[in-house]
Amino acid sequence: MTRKITLWFALILLTIVKTFAQPVANPIPQIIEKDGRHALLVDGKPFLMLGGQAHNSSAWPAMMPRVWTAVEALHLNTLEVPIYWEQIEAQPGHFDFSVVNTLISQARQHKVHLVLLWFATWKNGSNHYMPEWMKRDAAKYPNLTNQKGQPVDSPSPNVKATLDADIKAFTAVMRYLKTADPQHTVLMVQVENEAGSWGSIRDYSPLAQKMFEGPVPAQLLQPGVLAALNVPVVSGGTWQQVFGDRADEYFQAWSIARYIGQVAAAGKAVYPLPMYVNAALREPFGNPTANNYESGGPTDNVLPIWKVAAPAIDIEAPDLYLTGSDKVLKVIDLYDRRDNPLFVPEAGLVAENAKYFYTVLAHGGIGFSPFGIDDNGVAEKAALMAERLSPFAQEYAAAAPMMRQLAEWAFDGRIKSVVEHEDHAEQTIDMGAWQANVKFGGDGRANAAPVYGLATGKLLVAKLGENQFIVMGTRCHLSFQPLGVNAGKAWQYLKVEEGQYQNGVFKPLRILNGDETDWGGPGFGNAPTVLRVSLVVRH
Repeated sequence: MTRKITLWFALILLTIVKTFAQPVANPIPQIIEKDGRHALLVDGKPFLMLGGQAHNSSAWPAMMPRVWTAVEALHLNTLEVPIYWEQIEAQPGHFDFSVVNTLISQARQHKVHLVLLWFATWKNGSNHYMPEWMKRDAAKYPNLTNQKGQPVDSPSPNVKATLDADIKAFTAVMRYLKTADPQHTVLMVQVENEAGSWGSIRDYSPLAQKMFEGPVPAQLLQPGVLAALNVPVVSGGTWQQVFGDRADEYFQAWSIARYIGQVAAAGKAVYPLPMYVNAALREPFGNPTANNYESGGPTDNVLPIWKVAAPAIDIEAPDLYLTGSDKVLKVIDLYDRRDNPLFVPEAGLVAENAKYFYTVLAHGGIGFSPFGIDDNGVAEKAALMAERLSPFAQEYAAAAPMMRQLAEWAFDGRIKSVVEHEDHAEQTIDMGAWQANVKFGGDGRANAAPVYGLATGKLLVAKLGENQFIVMGTRCHLSFQPLGVNAGKAWQYLKVEEGQYQNGVFKPLRILNGDETDWGGPGFGNAPTVLRVSLVVRH
């Protein structure tokens, strides 16, 4: 009898162990970090968002057919689309998720993931997506006040009634998603949109002024935070005493980040999807003051404040509308931090911006997205939109079959890239034992003189081994030279294969040689080409 009980107990124990050892079916998306690099896990594996964002007023069922047309044209795997507080809670406490349900259902039909953008208290510094019943009650839900005592068209981050209403609505959204989306069609949620204020650096209402004249919160007095903000380490003081001429902006950043952080934390407590905020950028050089940009949002200079004030936010993400490669590359550097995954949720829909998809990958980024991919209800814009989408569509079409590999290589730090600057100068990439030399211009033909136009050239190199690389690019030529112990030695291409990835495996279409490699190295034309390049030193 004892032996039977022991055997029975062993079988039960084995069953329990097997149950808990099984991988979780359809795990929730999450962001992980390794050696300062990040990955978005979808179905338990690194995932690269080939994204696009719809126009602000396009997330209505009657508008979505045009959005899905753009999604297909772009070869997206992720659509960023707004959801509107004014629609979801048109009456206080009564929630309507019909539009959210439509978005999820149609995304599944199109085999595309979603990132939902919560347009609520803030949208580009204003509160225009608040429900009508809140807009009508300015006494209970006031905007901020400027130094002259005048109301400004921007919500106050210091009003508890507004915060409580936003928390209630956002929590209802997250509770609905948890029930309605067990497949995890929705990967992430953006909490508010380009939060901050125009027209006043901060709120000067009596309530806000009393807070401003009080002590700086202890979280901001940590030596590491103060050092990151370039102010002397002190043990206490008012905002003015601690932060001097930046006190107004830092107070606004703390106030907005605390507000949004509480909204995000409440939603995560219900359903812990990754959450992020997006930044209306300031000029990345020269340290301009907040009267030149949207004050209090997650601009580069106040990221230390946002990290402390809103720990429930996983990513502070830059919206790329600046022009000039020096500025854009600097912004990407500023937002690629050990404590901040790199994600570009919006980029201007211009041809020059498609190249920064490669830069994001080289920084270990988790996704990239041009803004305004649909025709916004203007049918005669269809031809123009197709032309504007084309540079991004070509890159996504080439990247889609190797999306998982790109995501893994980016997470492992195996990708490097260069993009063409406005001076079209030659650039180099250090790949360890080899240096890649990249000359821009032309259409990829052998021995063709470079022809410069818009600075759209780019090259991405993923290191498979010491002497083997995956290369993808446009409008450039590529050559190599050995480094280190082999510097100066003769070398040659062992094999250059043009092909594509299928089910995680590179499938060669042809071997390039002769005119395709002998005249300045492999050339890349207007459409991205994927090559597997093997090199050898001639000992």
